[in-house]
Amino acid sequence: MPFSEHERAYLDAQHIGRLSTTGSRGPQTRPVGFVLNADGTVDIGGITLSATRKYRNIQERPETEVSFLVDDLEPEGPGAIAPGWGRGVEIRGRAELRTDTDPPIAPGAFSREVIRIHPRRIISWHVDPGAPELHGRPA
Repeated sequence: MPFSEHERAYLDAQHIGRLSTTGSRGPQTRPVGFVLNADGTVDIGGITLSATRKYRNIQERPETEVSFLVDDLEPEGPGAIAPGWGRGVEIRGRAELRTDTDPPIAPGAFSREVIRIHPRRIISWHVDPGAPELHGRPA
């Protein structure tokens, strides 16, 4: 499992992240809904996913790594690591295009294509009280 207990808890509590891809028109970053799978991969879905630039970027350049970022501002309160500061997890890895697959969220509304990210590197900050600083590692 590539994620720590704290990273997994943080990602499970979030609903939106940003996927960055690179294609013939250069880099692109878009907000996406996602699900963290039990095996440590991340599934991203969409209404007409295969018609999007992010999908086509991955299709055109399957060897190019993607970056997926989930972050927010930590709320004030008990147990806060860095109240009012940013916290998050960045996942860098290989993207796999899957077709005829149940969407990770909004079944019946989202198309049956999925972008699955296989993590290669994980960077997190302010999600683990025992190691709050920015740190990265291979997945």
